[in-house]
Amino acid sequence: MIFQKTAAFSGNITAEQNLAGRARGQKDRGKSAMPMQANDIERLIKARIPDAEVTIRDLAGDGDHYSATVLSEAFRGKSRVQQHQLVYDALKAEMGGKLHALALQTGVPGG
Repeated sequence: MIFQKTAAFSGNITAEQNLAGRARGQKDRGKSAMPMQANDIERLIKARIPDAEVTIRDLAGDGDHYSATVLSEAFRGKSRVQQHQLVYDALKAEMGGKLHALALQTGVPGG
């Protein structure tokens, strides 16, 4: 079984702060933040979940919005939330920065 969730990291901020941050990020993107490469996402996930089968798609072609399917035996017996927490823990340093949004599907191989 594969579970899916789409997340745009915003933490505990208001909608106005989130929109203002996005506008600043878009304005500053060319100056300091380099887009994240799909192979970097895969590398970070596999560093945390070594047996993971990872498929990454760049949804907008901007290095900012990705879709990831992650299959791993480490997910067996875990809830969807726990599975996603494992993946997001691997990416937490990049979420909200280089990686703005990730549509995530998780599951166990052959499941």
